[in-house]
Amino acid sequence: MYKAPVEEIAFTLNHVAGLGAALEEGRLGDLSGDLVDAILAEAGRFAGEEIAPLGESGDREGARLVDGKVITPKGWPALYKAWCEGGWNGLTGPQDFGGQALPHMLNVAALEMWNAASMAFALAPTLTMGAIEAVSKHGSDELKQTFLEKMVSGEWTGTMNLTEPHAGSDLGVLKSRAERVGDGAYRIFGQKIFITWGEHDAADNIIHLVLARLPDAPAGTRGISLFLVPKFLVNADGSPGERNDVFCHSIEHKLGIHGSPTCTMIFGDGKFGAEKGALGYLVGEENKGLACMFTMMNNARLAVGIQGVAIAEAATQKAVAYAKERTQGKAPGWQGSGMSPIIEHPDIARTLLTMKALTQGSRAICYACAHAIDLSHVTEGEEAKAWAERAALLTPIAKSFSTDAGVDVASMGIQVHGGMGFIEETGAARYLRDARIAPIYEGTNGIQAIDLVTRKLPLSDGAAVRGFIGELKGVAEKLAASNDAAFGTSAERLSAAIADLEAATDWLLETLAAGRQAEALAGATPYQRLFGLTLTGAYLATGALAAASDGAGEKRVALCRFAAENLLAETAALKDAVVGGAASLEAARVVLG
Repeated sequence: MYKAPVEEIAFTLNHVAGLGAALEEGRLGDLSGDLVDAILAEAGRFAGEEIAPLGESGDREGARLVDGKVITPKGWPALYKAWCEGGWNGLTGPQDFGGQALPHMLNVAALEMWNAASMAFALAPTLTMGAIEAVSKHGSDELKQTFLEKMVSGEWTGTMNLTEPHAGSDLGVLKSRAERVGDGAYRIFGQKIFITWGEHDAADNIIHLVLARLPDAPAGTRGISLFLVPKFLVNADGSPGERNDVFCHSIEHKLGIHGSPTCTMIFGDGKFGAEKGALGYLVGEENKGLACMFTMMNNARLAVGIQGVAIAEAATQKAVAYAKERTQGKAPGWQGSGMSPIIEHPDIARTLLTMKALTQGSRAICYACAHAIDLSHVTEGEEAKAWAERAALLTPIAKSFSTDAGVDVASMGIQVHGGMGFIEETGAARYLRDARIAPIYEGTNGIQAIDLVTRKLPLSDGAAVRGFIGELKGVAEKLAASNDAAFGTSAERLSAAIADLEAATDWLLETLAAGRQAEALAGATPYQRLFGLTLTGAYLATGALAAASDGAGEKRVALCRFAAENLLAETAALKDAVVGGAASLEAARVVLG
């Protein structure tokens, strides 16, 4: 059973991602280290004792559509209520509407624990938090007063309705339409697919954020508006009223996240209400809905990255526990009687250490991204701009590298279990099934790579990424200056990886400046992994140096060295793929017919 690694999470927050320094400098108001520890401890307890047991049963039972109603797994509505009563939904919510306005770093850490215990369950509050942020930033005062308090408390959940059967990543071709009806209201018509928790029995109301097009809207993405469409219209006293003209037509039968209802939603079919059309309310301005939705999507991208971290952590815990108990053969040097635990075999040890390194590296990347978001909100001027650009740079890496790691680590976990890993009763397969959606969610990882290369590298004419690389060089220099033999060749390996990253970055910026975008995009995905691996090495080194300074870092130093000497060699090959792979890619298109 999953046990939240509270100490590891706290260490990464404080000593790797920057929370400790921010607290010491008083950047985060009255937040104290003691409060942070208390929040993490209780979040870990709730995740392990309350969510995790129902996560397993919920995966077996799944969500069901019965007579037009979605029934979530047994115990989940009560679990969700208990989760809301704990105040978790409002952790970062606006104080004016009952939230605690705590830093994103704390919320991201808590989200890791919820998702590790049950990714399917955690998806409901994840989408709600994103909807809260979108309405808070772009909604009218009337919308905020009507909806935010119940959303912040978790009494009402939120959804994100983008995808249509013909419109996935390219939202410019969506067909859902909106018609003005006066008094600031609109009627929404259309079909949306893959809507996470679009219908369920765990909350009193569901607040849909829906992208649709007005009749006189410009073509493409410039003509998309965002609307808030509640399942139940709201009475004058704030209670749910009559049913709006929106319903769940069907739910998907998926590879994983079985307890999470993934819905096809129909708006304006005339199933409910006296008149066809789901009543909706404009969020932001007409024809500027995509910018509003991106507030929610950026929130979701980091949250999905955390799902990768969470699955990797849970899969690693299960694999390590199994490897300590399962006996097979005799490992080299085994002195005990009978067969040795498989964790003693070098190949299994290598696999488990790779899992741990990828998990801890991904965690640090996501937490560092959240830290940058937090500091962009509490600083001003050029410093705020620098932190905002750091967050923008890290977001696609956090989303892509961490979700790829979640899949890879979950797959390695099955391998450690051997044949038993392929059997559902051990629980190892569930992690791989759940993890596989995350590289697809909220913009596929290929789209993240496009975003990273074409939009994020050019920030401040390349100064943002070059400044970050300079900081990574500083980590390698500190590592070399430690003169600690236990690090082995970590400093040299990390320096080489950073050099690979710098060379690939310079080439991409030069190629983009020359107008050769196709060449740059050919190397975008290997560049994204190159960046993530280099950050993994740097953040593991940062943690090891911090722990070594107080004499408690033996394990961290050892993992840092393992990652540097076993994983970072890949960066050279990735750099070559970035710089020299475009011509072969174009030539090989003939193979695809």
